[in-house]
Amino acid sequence: MSRLVELGAALLLLMAIGSRNGRADELRKITINDLYSIPSCSDPRISPDGKQVVFGLHTSDPSTNEEQDHLWIMNSDGSESRQLTYGSSNQWRPRWTPDGKNILFLSDREEGNQVWILPMNGGEAHKMTSIPTSVSEYELFPDGHRIILVTRVFPQCQSDSCNKAALEKAENDRDRPRLYDKLLYRHYNRWADGRVNRIFIADIEKPGASAIYRGNYDAPTSFLGGDRDYAVSPDGKEICFAMTTDSMPAVWPNNNLYLASMPRQDAIQFTNGPGLETTPRYSPDGNYLSYLGTVRAGYESDQRDLMIYDRNTRKTVNISHKFDCSINDYFWDPKSQFIYFTGFDRGLSKIWRVNINSGEIEQILGDAVYGDLQISPAGDFVIVSRSLSDQPNELYRYDIESRKLSRLTHFTDNDISNLRLSKTEEFWFIGALGDSVEGFLTKPPDFDSNKKYPLLLLIHGGPQFCWLQNFNYYGWNTQLMAAQGYVAAQINPHGSAGYGLKFQEYVSGNWGKGDYDDLMMGVDYIIKRYPFVDSTRMAALGRSYGGFMVDWICGHTDRFKCLISIDGTYNHISEYGSTDELWFPEWEYKGTPWSNRDEYIRSSPATYAQNFKTPTMLIHGQNDYRVDLSEGLQMFTTLQRMGVPSEILYYPAEGHSAGRLDDLRITYDKQFEWLARWLK
Repeated sequence: MSRLVELGAALLLLMAIGSRNGRADELRKITINDLYSIPSCSDPRISPDGKQVVFGLHTSDPSTNEEQDHLWIMNSDGSESRQLTYGSSNQWRPRWTPDGKNILFLSDREEGNQVWILPMNGGEAHKMTSIPTSVSEYELFPDGHRIILVTRVFPQCQSDSCNKAALEKAENDRDRPRLYDKLLYRHYNRWADGRVNRIFIADIEKPGASAIYRGNYDAPTSFLGGDRDYAVSPDGKEICFAMTTDSMPAVWPNNNLYLASMPRQDAIQFTNGPGLETTPRYSPDGNYLSYLGTVRAGYESDQRDLMIYDRNTRKTVNISHKFDCSINDYFWDPKSQFIYFTGFDRGLSKIWRVNINSGEIEQILGDAVYGDLQISPAGDFVIVSRSLSDQPNELYRYDIESRKLSRLTHFTDNDISNLRLSKTEEFWFIGALGDSVEGFLTKPPDFDSNKKYPLLLLIHGGPQFCWLQNFNYYGWNTQLMAAQGYVAAQINPHGSAGYGLKFQEYVSGNWGKGDYDDLMMGVDYIIKRYPFVDSTRMAALGRSYGGFMVDWICGHTDRFKCLISIDGTYNHISEYGSTDELWFPEWEYKGTPWSNRDEYIRSSPATYAQNFKTPTMLIHGQNDYRVDLSEGLQMFTTLQRMGVPSEILYYPAEGHSAGRLDDLRITYDKQFEWLARWLK
């Protein structure tokens, strides 16, 4: 019998090996349907007893262009995962009540977006708020009996009925003339409708909500804010929020923090710095109030430092002053001894913690792109999302004492198990000013080192942003681009975040100089190091600032066979008059068109239009108020007038990037057609 068992086990092993080998041969390239069918989990929240985690799961169906958000729950070790909410409506932003008996969440089931409450001992969820202008965000008070919520109201209205009537009138008058007498009259992708952000307090057991601030400004701020720009003190007696009261926020978005004592008193100004103070958080013991702060007025990408205000001594310290990296998000540990935070560093999003007494900073996780950081009530573990170039976002648990990282969710396994994906390769080269510059290379999934492949140079926006080594959806998914038979290259030139403040700041006032040099030197390096790259078949693609760079490339080199420019600036003088946020061009081009006209002209791709030769595709949306549609139209008109092969893909209903699934499909398909026309 023993020999039969051994024989059977050996046979099963051979069958398994054969099956795996067979599956490897059956793996296929990723498609647009695959890309947007991959689920994504986010916003994990740990139960008060640390035993469970509730989180959101976003799913899409490209065949029907439908997207959905629902809530799931699992044990904190990843076991017993199950779906909590169902139906055709969306549910997101889950929050536990302090006793762990209920979960609150936002839903669009009825009357716009409202807060709902789901009992964990059984029963159906019921609606908690009925705000006519919808709830955009909320948090629970520490006592669990009240919530603080944010909605956009008409400042002249003092009641729900007034807001409801004003909103209905605004909807009915959408096509009627509007009169504006100040900036900002439009922002990102919408025109100002007279509403402002306002903070309200609502009781969980009682209907209605009351405002803590009734001024004419956005509270919390809608300009360059952080993640949740309001906080409640542990004793529930004080609320801190960010607000800008500048008369021209389009030029000087000076966010300061304000304090409101409970019961509702007039808000008093707490900070008065020239830069941006956002993202307030109280320490669990109530002794400290922390926030993120910058020091220079008008510079949206200034380094965000972690500031800690001692509520007893009334002294403020910059606890991250030695850390050459912006803080992206942060959380206190439950003992008020450490602050955990995330930040970009060399193409990754890492997690650190700082000891608030010694100021010592320690890296916790640094091998991937991490986000959605949450700390357990006991402070013994954290829940994070994690992604790599060939692995979409999943949730993980990191045990602090053992330093063990464990994967909790596996929502993407089925979607990627049949796909042949390529792991991104990191490379470094010497760029402008003799600085080291980082880049990433993604090869086709059926890569053959004996073949030659066309090169796609992908250029990120910002410019103070960066390419990350994740399964990205920003701009272009590198796996999908490589699956078309291209080598995809991403370079983080001067101006990119994550390489120190000096490296980032060089680009301001120098658009088209060191940043362009970095990209060209990077292409030279790729051609020299990777013999499988065909230097006679290359294309450059960029969006936003990357779109500017593509337009700039068009006037400075003809080494690329074709170009794709998405939402890019063309004429910086005209762009100044049509963009929403004037602080950006005034900082980046060092003044206004009338105070520093030479720099506006020097840095404009339009100045070099006489050199345009490369076939170029433009993509732009009607509702793009960051880089107005006219910028894309000017570039297209010039190319057409000069006889340069060109196309423009125009979206009547999109803004500063495509967002609808059907539009995303068209965006990719038309780019693939353009690239194949010139590179294959």
